[in-house]
Amino acid sequence: MSAPWSGRRLHFVGVGGAGMSGYARAAHALGAQISGSDRADSPYLERLREEGVLEASIGHDAANLPDGEEVEVVYSSAIPPENPERAAARERGLRERPRAELLGELSALRRTIAVAGTHGKTTTASMLVHILRAAGADPAWLVGAPVGGGLPNAHWGAGEWLVVEADESDRSMLALAVEIAVLTNVELDHHASFASLAELRAAFRAFLEKPRFAVVWDRPEFLELRTGAVVAYDLPDPALTSGGSCFIWRGHEVRLAVPGAHNALNAAAALEAASLAGAEPERAIAGLAGFAGAGRRFQLVGAVGGTVVYEDYAHHPTEVAATLRAARTFEPRRLVAVFQPHLYSRTALLAREFGEALALADVAVVLDVYPARERAADFPGVSGLTLALATADAAGGRPVMWLPTFADALPVLRGLLVEGDLCLVMGAGDVDALGRRLVVRADDAGVSRRGVVGDADDAEAPERGLAKGGAGP
Repeated sequence: MSAPWSGRRLHFVGVGGAGMSGYARAAHALGAQISGSDRADSPYLERLREEGVLEASIGHDAANLPDGEEVEVVYSSAIPPENPERAAARERGLRERPRAELLGELSALRRTIAVAGTHGKTTTASMLVHILRAAGADPAWLVGAPVGGGLPNAHWGAGEWLVVEADESDRSMLALAVEIAVLTNVELDHHASFASLAELRAAFRAFLEKPRFAVVWDRPEFLELRTGAVVAYDLPDPALTSGGSCFIWRGHEVRLAVPGAHNALNAAAALEAASLAGAEPERAIAGLAGFAGAGRRFQLVGAVGGTVVYEDYAHHPTEVAATLRAARTFEPRRLVAVFQPHLYSRTALLAREFGEALALADVAVVLDVYPARERAADFPGVSGLTLALATADAAGGRPVMWLPTFADALPVLRGLLVEGDLCLVMGAGDVDALGRRLVVRADDAGVSRRGVVGDADDAEAPERGLAKGGAGP
């Protein structure tokens, strides 16, 4: 199976991302020679270096391309055609391949379970990895974040199954060879890729067309996207506990250590897909019991001044609301939400919905927009202040703060947060760096996932009172 890969040379442009780094790891495990580059260093690149997969070049330059005419240049959807490495590849007549094409090739090597949907993909796929490992399946996986338990975002196991997080943002999900498809939900999010919800639904309909099995959330608008046999799942009333949940699945009691009703629903989807793959219920449930969350999905960061700090990748109003409701199960003194909007287009189109979601917190702090691939000049009048004002309108007088930069936010948060608070730092940009700068590390602070269990005072925190007020400059 690995023989066709052993003589290949793959150069990944944008290899430091959550997806591309995983494809590089899988190709290396299959025997290919790997090189690559990214505009900046990242934890994913650090781990690839530690594992001996590659020593990536930092910065994009034509000189990064290895010599030889057999090099295949794989690029992520964030890399434009004018990128110097892509341009040099064309000049040399090298084969350029979008990441979706390589992902399709990898999925054809194994029986594939692909998890798709607007929300919950990463967590559901990560749960599946833990379930299949507990069932003795030794799966491979390609997921958009570390899957928890110290495991990376990708691994090429020896078993017959591959778990893939199927991304709709660039339609790469349509390139997969899938045996079991999972659809968690459908909601318009990537507005630059899909002009309407109808167009997005058509893409998910195409995704569900070919797999032998499909596991779909039991809602009419989702079930109608599948024409063949379908396993409908639902979990209308899980018992929510402090930082977890308990529910009955096919007559078995399931206990989770990750918070929120949305994660219980994700677990139900993962259990149904694992059952189709042959996992025994008892072993599947045991695998879930030890799941403490995927990377940047309600992940414990540490503590500051007696406040426990978590981070989450939530970047859509539905995700923000679900994450804040999950945080409420910890019963904090106050729930403080720190949100970094991601993309000007999403901020402009969903401002009201973001405001209503962030208003679920006791205190909301809004940072400026993380632009990613967009330019502020193309969206005049749109900024984080747009969401701060929308949140203030919905918050019923509760404090809302507009703190554009990390330098603005850090001193205010250190003065604001007091013992018993829970601070939730959210967004798909670099806001996780703010969370790390804010806290004493969890290991040093005596923090468990459920709260502060030791002395977590931050000696650097200034003595300040509660900051109050509405959104403003």
